[in-house]
Amino acid sequence: MAIAQLMVDVGATLEDATGVLQYVLVFVFAAIPVIEVLVVVPIAIGLGLDPIATGIVAFAGNTLSVYGLVAFHRRLSAWWRARRGETTTESNDRYARARRLWDRYGLPGISFGGPVLTGVHVAAVVALLAGSRSRDVAAWMTVGIAAWTVVIVVGSVLGLSLLGLS
Repeated sequence: MAIAQLMVDVGATLEDATGVLQYVLVFVFAAIPVIEVLVVVPIAIGLGLDPIATGIVAFAGNTLSVYGLVAFHRRLSAWWRARRGETTTESNDRYARARRLWDRYGLPGISFGGPVLTGVHVAAVVALLAGSRSRDVAAWMTVGIAAWTVVIVVGSVLGLSLLGLS
């Protein structure tokens, strides 16, 4: 599915919901790989949801889904190796980008670059597969997600203001 269509679908779903359900959907969408905070926050703010509440809820959804990955990474990696038959995953473009980011900048770099370049879920898996401690991955990814959430909320509010839409 093209990203534009995905954004339209997310926007339509949020627009059809009302009240607290909109924020529940922001939480759920933020937890889904590919959508995450980068897509759902600007859409939600553009639809008139409170920017601070949207940022907090999206941050929570995105972070908790990463914590789930961190908590179950051993099971997930064992399943992945069994499924792939121990072959490399370098053919996956998102994984390859995340791995290059890891090789160059380590855990701090992938925590800040991953949300934009590969998505936080791929970045967290790469960090875990590269041998980082689960606690360190959770902490650094939390900082990276928080930073990007703030940037996206502020950028969305300023962008709407500059366009005269707020």
